[in-house]
Amino acid sequence: MADVTKTSDQSLNNILNKLGINSSDEAAKTKKDASVLGQAEFLKLMTAQLQNQDPFAPMDNGDFIAQMAQFSTVTGIEEMNSSLGKLVEEFDQARIATASNLLGHSVLVPGDIGRVDENGELHGVLDLPDSTIRTELIYRDAETNSELFRDDLGPKGAGLVGFKWDDIPLEILENNKRIKIEALIDSGNGPEQLSPSIYSRVISASVGAGDTKQVLLNVEDYGDLDVSSAVNFR
Repeated sequence: MADVTKTSDQSLNNILNKLGINSSDEAAKTKKDASVLGQAEFLKLMTAQLQNQDPFAPMDNGDFIAQMAQFSTVTGIEEMNSSLGKLVEEFDQARIATASNLLGHSVLVPGDIGRVDENGELHGVLDLPDSTIRTELIYRDAETNSELFRDDLGPKGAGLVGFKWDDIPLEILENNKRIKIEALIDSGNGPEQLSPSIYSRVISASVGAGDTKQVLLNVEDYGDLDVSSAVNFR
């Protein structure tokens, strides 16, 4: 009986070797969970099933093929899940690397608070819903609300209009003061306020919590913002 078992094991090892599966090497390389059925274990079970089947009622070829197909499907799904997991990790790393490239730059964010950049300028954008006969910007000290500067841009067409303040007093430059920007427009129905968007400096980048793991930009004066909202930067 021992010779039969030994012969059977040798035959199984020959089959595994032809399939490129070395059961002894795999056991030495990794410690598998006893509840996990690998290729070697599956073929061993199939061989035992064939050896111990009723000779008067042998297993149908269709059943044998169905079991093989089912195992191949499960194995394929596991391999695909593993590949997708690695792909997601690489994608997350790429997103973080992309966000890191924004460090030191300024991104355009909706808001009315800005600071002078490294060039001694303050930049922003107005999104005008209609053409205007008058467009005016008022720059104020964000702490005291005192007026610092007025800039009359004149008539403007509908759409995005960029603006900047580059003749900034030395006191503001040296103290890195927070500046509040008010936009007044007149499309023919009287003056009305419009919320601007300001270029603000990116301080750092990080990965948020949760399943989505969105990449966040820490923007000066505005906190964490989703990197997908950074549609324009300088």
